[in-house]
Amino acid sequence: MEKLSEKQSQAYKYIRNSLIHEGKSPSVRDVMKELGYNSPNSAALVIESLIEFGLLRRRKDKKLQLARDLQLEMVGVRTREIPLVGSVPCGAPVLSDENIEGMIPVSEDLARPPHTYFLLRAKGDSMNNAGINEGDLVLVRQQPTASNGDFVVALVNGEATIKEFLRERNVIVLKPKSTNLEHKPIIVTNDLLVQGVVVTPISGL
Repeated sequence: MEKLSEKQSQAYKYIRNSLIHEGKSPSVRDVMKELGYNSPNSAALVIESLIEFGLLRRRKDKKLQLARDLQLEMVGVRTREIPLVGSVPCGAPVLSDENIEGMIPVSEDLARPPHTYFLLRAKGDSMNNAGINEGDLVLVRQQPTASNGDFVVALVNGEATIKEFLRERNVIVLKPKSTNLEHKPIIVTNDLLVQGVVVTPISGL
């Protein structure tokens, strides 16, 4: 980030972390407070400069999203922009526009072409024994099928859940991998809607 001023770099990191870890686009006043400015106009100018640098974009609803990641670019990593999705309502396509919170650059070593991928923010501790913790981003390869032992994203009662996939006769068991014994296996029928298979959690973003 050698071309960015200290305030631009600070603002970019703040906006990036807010988009990735909190799932929200900070307001101009949020950025103003983070940078210690007294005027929202000063913060707005910094945001516009980051858009001009090609680091941020404005969505149709005027919210911000990441355009690319300088940290990956500076070390020569080839990336793909992967959509970060929020909650997935029952029956809705996981990559429909209303589910997408932003686009996150991910190395092609993880998100290998030509497959389609999405990122989901993990909630709770039901998979912490598998290295998937609260707030982690989970890289998922979109596909409607899974094999025994795969960690899948599946729709259960209208919400996306991450569990180990086990097929037993004419039922499917979605098994948690957790230190919290309150989490129990979920038994569902064969018409379970699988959204994709987990490639890896990405906690370092």
